[in-house]
Amino acid sequence: MLWARNKWLLAHPETSEAKNGAYIGLKGANRRNSDMTNIPEVKLGIVAVSRDCFPIGLSVKRREAIKAAYTGELYECPITVENEKDMLKAVEDVKAAGCNALVVFLGNFGPETPETLIAKYFDGPVMFVAAAEGDGDLINGRGDAYCGMLNCSYNLGMRHLQGYIPEYPVGTAEDIAAMIADFVPVARAVIGVKNLKIITFGPRPQDFFACNAPIKGLYELGVEIEENSELDLLVSYKAHAGDERIPEVCADMAAEMGEGKYFPDLLERMAQFELTLLDWAEEHKGARKYVAFADKCWPALPEQFGFEPCYVNSRLASRGIPVSCEVDIYGALSEYIGACVSADAVTLLDINNSVPAQMWEENIKGKFDYTLTDTFMGFHCGNTPSCKMCSDRAVKYQLIQHRLLEPEGSEPDFTRGTLEGDIAPGEITFYRLQCDSDGNLRSYIAEGEVLPVATKSFGGIGVFAIHEMGRFYRHVLIQKRYPHHGAVAFGHHGKALFEVFKFLGVKDIAYNQPKSLPYPTENPWA
Repeated sequence: MLWARNKWLLAHPETSEAKNGAYIGLKGANRRNSDMTNIPEVKLGIVAVSRDCFPIGLSVKRREAIKAAYTGELYECPITVENEKDMLKAVEDVKAAGCNALVVFLGNFGPETPETLIAKYFDGPVMFVAAAEGDGDLINGRGDAYCGMLNCSYNLGMRHLQGYIPEYPVGTAEDIAAMIADFVPVARAVIGVKNLKIITFGPRPQDFFACNAPIKGLYELGVEIEENSELDLLVSYKAHAGDERIPEVCADMAAEMGEGKYFPDLLERMAQFELTLLDWAEEHKGARKYVAFADKCWPALPEQFGFEPCYVNSRLASRGIPVSCEVDIYGALSEYIGACVSADAVTLLDINNSVPAQMWEENIKGKFDYTLTDTFMGFHCGNTPSCKMCSDRAVKYQLIQHRLLEPEGSEPDFTRGTLEGDIAPGEITFYRLQCDSDGNLRSYIAEGEVLPVATKSFGGIGVFAIHEMGRFYRHVLIQKRYPHHGAVAFGHHGKALFEVFKFLGVKDIAYNQPKSLPYPTENPWA
C-alpha cells in the first residue's frame, strides 16, 4: 500500500524524495473513488439449501450464523431450498430483493438438482459454499456438507452451469463470511463485464498491430462493441462547442491540477472533449449499463482537435470509465476489470524500458530486494489519473508527438495535453486479458510495486519492480506474444483477478513463477 512506502520515506529522511515531500500520498491525494459510477454495486443475497433427509433447521441455523458474522450488506433469503419449487420461489425472492449476486450455502448435504439450478435461473454470479461441522453433535447435528459439495460441483459440470467455488469452500460462519468478502470484487467484475460496451474511435495507428483485437473473444465474454470513425468523434466534438457545462468542467480541471500545473488556454477545448465522450457514452450505451473507450489518439487527433487527449482520458479513468490509448480494445477491457475488482482508478502503461544499471546501483541495490532484471519502467504519454501520481505532476506536452507532428524547434502547440510526472510509489498489480490472433483468450497477472525512485524521464512513468520479471518477460510476455500495453491496478489484486479470469472461462492465466518453478519454455541449463 502507499502508506507503507510513505512509512519507508519517513524512516529515510536523507532521501531526496522525503526531503521534497515529492509523493502526493504525503500531502493528501485528490482521490476520486466516490466518482466510480461506471462500475456495478454488488447486492448480495444468501440462499440456504437442505437435503430432505437432513434436518432443515441445521441449514437455517448455520445460514443465520453467516448473516451475523458478515459485516457487509447481505440479504438473507427466508426460503430454504429442498426441491425445485423451493428453488423457483427462492430465486424469485432474491430477484425481488434486488440481488445481483448470490451465495448458495450448503448448510447440510444439500439437494444437488435444485441447488445447481439456482445458477441457471438466477441472472448473476453465484458462489457455492458449504458448512463445516462443529456446531452440534455428530449424530443428529452432522450435515455432511463436505460430501454434498462434491455432488454440487459434479452437477454444475453435468449441466454446463457456471458457479464460483472458492479455493477451500467449506468452513465455519466466520470462514464463509471471509469467502463472501473475497467474492464481492469477483462478482462486481463479472457483472460489469457482462453489462459492458466498449466504444472505439478509429483504427489502430500504423505499426501498432501489436494491439490486435479479434472481437470474437469479446462476444464470448458477453461484451458488446461499437466501432466508430474518428470523424464521428470530431463531428460530435464540434457540436459541443459553447456547451453551457464547459465552464464548470474547466473549473474542476483547474482545481484538480492546481495553479501552474495546466495550460489555461487549453481548458475549454479539453472540457469540450470530456463532455463529448461522456455524452457519447450515455447516448450509445444502448442496452448496456457500463462503458469503456478505446480511442485512436494520434497522429491525426491532436492536430484536428487542438490538444492531446491524455489528461481528459485520465479524468475519465478516475471515474471508472477507462479510455485506452491507440485503440487497444483488450487494454480497455483489462482496465475496466481492474476498476471493478479494486473499486479504484486504474491505468494502462507500456512495459516500456529497462532501468539503467547505474540507477539500480544508486537507488535500488541494497535498499530493496530486487535484481536489475526485476525492474523496468512503465510509461505512457499521460493517461494515468492524477490521484495516482506524485505531487509534481502537471499537464505538459508530448515530446514524441512534438518531434513527429510539429515543426522542429517550435514551441509545443497542439501536442500539449498530457498528464506527466512520476507515478506515486506503492503496491501494484500488472495484468492483461487478451484475445490472441487465433481467437483464444489468455491472461497474465503479476503483483509488484512502484519504487520511490525518481525516473528522471518524461511522460506518466514509474520505476516498477516485480520479482522474477526478467523470466516472466521472456517466457510469458514474449513467448505468448502479448502486446506492449499492460493494465495497472493500484494495490495487490492478483487473487481476485485470477478468480475473475477463471470464472470468465480463461484457460491460460500466467503469472511470474518463482525460480523453483521453471516455465515450460525455460532452458534448464541457461
